[in-house]
Amino acid sequence: MLTDIEIASQAQLDPITDIAAKIDLTPDELDLYGKYKAKIPLNVLKKVQSNPDGKLVLVTAMNPTPAGEGKTTISVGLAQGLSKIGRKTLLALREPSLGPVFGLKGGAAGGGYSQLIPMDDINLHFTGDLHAITSANNLLAAMVDNHIYQGNTLNIDKDKILWKRCMDMNDRALRSIKIGVGGGTNGIERDDSFSITAASEIMAILCMATDMDDLKARLRNIAVAYDMDGNIVTAGQIGAEGSLAVLLKDALCPNLVQTLEHVPALVHGGPFANISHGCNSVIATKAGLKMTDILVTEAGFGADLGAFKFLDLKCRAAGIWPDCVVIVSTVRSLKYNAGIPKEELTIPNVDAVREGFPNLAKHIENMTAFGIPVVVASNRFLSDTDEEIAEMKRLCEEMGAKYAPAEVFAKGGEGGIELAEAVTSILDKNEKTTPVYTYDLKDPVEEKIRKVATGIFGAKDIEILPEAKARIEEFTKSGYGELPICIAKTQYSLSDDPKALGRPEGFTLTVREVRLSAGAGYLVVLTGKILTMPGLPKHPAALDISIDGDGKIHGLF
Repeated sequence: MLTDIEIASQAQLDPITDIAAKIDLTPDELDLYGKYKAKIPLNVLKKVQSNPDGKLVLVTAMNPTPAGEGKTTISVGLAQGLSKIGRKTLLALREPSLGPVFGLKGGAAGGGYSQLIPMDDINLHFTGDLHAITSANNLLAAMVDNHIYQGNTLNIDKDKILWKRCMDMNDRALRSIKIGVGGGTNGIERDDSFSITAASEIMAILCMATDMDDLKARLRNIAVAYDMDGNIVTAGQIGAEGSLAVLLKDALCPNLVQTLEHVPALVHGGPFANISHGCNSVIATKAGLKMTDILVTEAGFGADLGAFKFLDLKCRAAGIWPDCVVIVSTVRSLKYNAGIPKEELTIPNVDAVREGFPNLAKHIENMTAFGIPVVVASNRFLSDTDEEIAEMKRLCEEMGAKYAPAEVFAKGGEGGIELAEAVTSILDKNEKTTPVYTYDLKDPVEEKIRKVATGIFGAKDIEILPEAKARIEEFTKSGYGELPICIAKTQYSLSDDPKALGRPEGFTLTVREVRLSAGAGYLVVLTGKILTMPGLPKHPAALDISIDGDGKIHGLF
């Protein structure tokens, strides 16, 4: 069997100008990055704003498991399947981060015969967006420290600086550092830390911004520190938003690539799906809806984090709403949620499929409660038996969800036709879906958290620890109480306990910390210890990646 990179390297790519023609863009309307990648300038996107919106399909999943669900692979395969049945289709996906590529997860361009190409470029430096975000993030950090060094007219408390440095690589040694050591011309000595670029608020801001003016306004609102009187100091007070926007001017423009079967794809932005909203950019999604009949997009992690944040944060801000939700599941994931060890997941076990189904059932319930029709995409593996598939289908259809097996990894678009037909059977009804939110923005912050915890996660109640409660009171007093909330918790469970599989009930969600992301436009509610700087595993993928004398890359996946 060929590896992902072997499949990608054997692919025949169409010139990106030909791909652009499929969404009615001319070569002169592209900023080319070689033959197979391009950026679409913002002034070009303005010309499509009068077009009617196409249909929006959101791809999400049940809670992630070590067995893997293949959400991006399904997204690509669905788009290829829709194209095969004659539908004008476009993808809008996130950009990969270098840290996971060289760490444990690998790339994020799909897999098998449902990939984005050029896969190696997309997974490595692509068009430099993440590097631009890194530079902007670290310029702001340098400007904050320089302000203190040069006299500190804003009276910033050096021990209460909120803004962290970042880099696009997994490096646990940077989680806690000391800077300015030695004082004098080295600056002010203080404790600091690094996050990975995907966790930077600037990444979230880039993905929430609607245009350059909105980007600058959001950058201006970033909370960078507290002053000695306990007041928040912003990037605007530092005077940083103009230079940050200059660094981000190209990164703000969506990237155009293609799938193995030459379906156009906008790949833009890649915020953490935990500490942040985990969705591609608003600019790419809204422009994509104007360029096609069906736009397929994806939200990170399971529906309790990714899809919920897509709906509650991104859709609320952007004024969009999905016409259909596809929930990716696998027989193996259902069995894992029934407590079957990873090494036994390939052993046929219909009872375990049934016992693990409540996890998927909760996600179906949640999406249905939002008023959005649901299709469950069963990403089929060779070890799945017909009996297991039949039981999964029966359980889904009992809940009113459509069900479609997908074999897009092995068969590409051909393996996604049944899924594509299930999706279009919903879209072709032209039934308008109306936004439904879990809470009102005017609800007190504590009530917002409680509504999400009990409604989306299935908690009995919440407990807010004293420090977090103090932060909520502080942010509310400062005028941030009506912001939406972005809850960060483990992706592996509906609860805040990663070991609580299936559908936990009767638990209390513990809120340990609340942070302000004023530029992105929300409060971050942390329910556990969330690492914003991952580390490399014992055997990182970097050990297996290399390049030969002909420039051919090996080991990338």
